[in-house]
Amino acid sequence: MSKAFRLGAFIITGLLIFAAGIFWIGSKRFLFSSTYILNADFENVAGLSDGAEVRVTGIHEGTVKRKDLPQRPDGKVRVVMNLKNATREVIKKDSVAAIKSEGLVGDKYVEIAVGSNESPKVNEGDTIQSEPPLEISDLVKKTNVILDSAKGAMQRFDETAGNLQAVTSKINRGTGTMGALINDRTVYEQTSAAATAFKEDMEALKHNFLLRGFFKKRGYEDSSELKKDEIEKLPAKPLVRKFTYEAMKIFEKPDTAKLKNQKALDEAGRFLETNPFGLVVVAASTDMKGDTEENRTLTQARAMVVRDCLVRNFKLDDTRIKTIGLGKSTDPSELSKVEILIYPAGTDRTVAQSKKGQE
Repeated sequence: MSKAFRLGAFIITGLLIFAAGIFWIGSKRFLFSSTYILNADFENVAGLSDGAEVRVTGIHEGTVKRKDLPQRPDGKVRVVMNLKNATREVIKKDSVAAIKSEGLVGDKYVEIAVGSNESPKVNEGDTIQSEPPLEISDLVKKTNVILDSAKGAMQRFDETAGNLQAVTSKINRGTGTMGALINDRTVYEQTSAAATAFKEDMEALKHNFLLRGFFKKRGYEDSSELKKDEIEKLPAKPLVRKFTYEAMKIFEKPDTAKLKNQKALDEAGRFLETNPFGLVVVAASTDMKGDTEENRTLTQARAMVVRDCLVRNFKLDDTRIKTIGLGKSTDPSELSKVEILIYPAGTDRTVAQSKKGQE
């Protein structure tokens, strides 16, 4: 075999390997496929790199083309993605992009959730919604806080157990008021009758003219109405659409449920009038400040007021509009807000029976 033949074979083999590499890289970057550009804005991209995978329902259907820094300090990072044209059939205007990782410390990639059937298709250069990535460092910090809280709770529990043992001994001996209540039937019956009378008096006071004025200043007429359409928990169903409103933008004061901007709810109301739905839940929550019970009552009132506004101003089936007062948020970064959660047609309403129906 001559040197010229060996040299030629080596060159041809090298060219074939080079061409295969180009085709392999091109297929990964979708250089030989029909694609379109889609954007998503994030406050933090958590180490996402250019060329990272973009997955749709877990399938590799695109790549990250580039990341653009925000123009202002309060802006967001724009992630520009290259996606196959075929994905337009499942990626809709209400799809949500999220940055995830392979395991705890693996490579980052973008996962795009499919949209609803009723939502329009995305166009070239559209920007879809996003959700913040989960940072392992934040998770570790929260875990440490929980462990410290649990340690303090255990110490307080030991102290309480000792005090409880001392109180129990006194009760067993009939010492003090609690001992008399348990060991003396007459005292128990008198106390029970007094408690019942007090409860009845308080119910009557709720409907008193002066207290009605107290409730009215807070945006509602009667506290007994707060739970009329409230549900115990949210249905375990995917959402068709979600509208979110910061409380400070639609209510007059931080501690009231009186609406100051009803027009902000028009978009949600028109959507409900023109689109089929199975169930709507108006969910309200506050930040972590303030008294827990007062915040729960405030969120119940806000959810009820927003529901009443929707039912009053739009042609809706009010039997399918429910409320839930979530009270304080467990996330320190969350602000007081109201969300209108729309579930698809066919959602089983028996999953979310109202509290009134259960009492």
